[in-house]
Amino acid sequence: MVIILRLRKVKIILLLIGFLIISGVGLYLWGQLNKTSSVFIDENLNNRLTLKMQQVFHQRNKALLEGDVELLSCLYDKDVRNGLWAYEHDFKKMKYFHNWSDKQGVEFKNINSHVVVKSVKEKGDGFAINLAVSTEYQYVYIDTPEVYNSFRTGTYHSLDLMPKEDTWVITREWYTDPFADSLDLDEISEETIRQLILSGEPKDLSDLSEKRIAVVVYADQYCGAAVFPEFGYRYNYKYKNYNYQGGDCANFASQILYEAGKFKKNSTWNYEKGAGSKAWVNARAFNSYMRSSGRGSVIAHGTYDKVLASSYKLLPGDYIAYEKQEKVTHISVVTGFDSKGYPLVNSHNSDRYRVPWDLGWSNKGIKFGLVRVHY
Repeated sequence: MVIILRLRKVKIILLLIGFLIISGVGLYLWGQLNKTSSVFIDENLNNRLTLKMQQVFHQRNKALLEGDVELLSCLYDKDVRNGLWAYEHDFKKMKYFHNWSDKQGVEFKNINSHVVVKSVKEKGDGFAINLAVSTEYQYVYIDTPEVYNSFRTGTYHSLDLMPKEDTWVITREWYTDPFADSLDLDEISEETIRQLILSGEPKDLSDLSEKRIAVVVYADQYCGAAVFPEFGYRYNYKYKNYNYQGGDCANFASQILYEAGKFKKNSTWNYEKGAGSKAWVNARAFNSYMRSSGRGSVIAHGTYDKVLASSYKLLPGDYIAYEKQEKVTHISVVTGFDSKGYPLVNSHNSDRYRVPWDLGWSNKGIKFGLVRVHY
């Protein structure tokens, strides 16, 4: 009898434990569902927000193109700190954009963005949105208005879109701006510079080597959100993305030289087991290695006005090292030339496709290292 009672007691305890476990799991799953229900927005809402963001970027591009401060201003809630900061950045960018155009002797004709919403999360009465934006810029030189040139940039945005009165406004925005490295320009719009640029002629690339051609193909295909839709707005998945660890520009340049330029890896310059050596991934170390190893040699070094004339000696597959306070902080690879023979570059962080080589790098004191790569 005692044994039977003990067995019943054990069964009751086991049933109780099982009930508590099942209840606990159920409560956890219910809590997780409630916790994440704001993340998984239905497709219809996602489409509406994509359309809304497309409209926002269309309006912002129009303001940038026309220098319309009022049109730009109405996109932001300037009564909140982060909204004001977002507006001030794009206002500064607008001024730089037109100052650079004047220096270059160009007129921008069109700016068009393609928006891809990556994720949406409810936030108060509005939404926190992550998106990738591929933007094409078209421009002409003032003395040849019939000849169109274009370049593309890719940006990754995290922003808050909130209702205010009868519209929606940006209350916070962070993004990797291809023009944000140096936006001051510092009065470099001298007439002599403009005339030098306007006197340029189309570059003859008919005798370009096969390796340099292959380098351009690779650089175009894997320049992320800046590339054309058919390439999927992506990097090469074989390599780690270092954008969140200081930048991916040198990693991209190293990939280009290895995959397309057929440079051999070694103990100093290497990528294996999902990681690159310092000379592979760090801009300063990459530039030092290329020069000291003899794989690259300096064409010119100095401030913009000092190296501008020499920049026309660059070839597709060469690279440019950008210096702030005597330290190399960025690498871009030459991929082509516009109608005046002005060098264009591709890079990561930010993503650039055939962008004029100095655009976004105009502060006083910025130096450029123009490097010939020996394939």
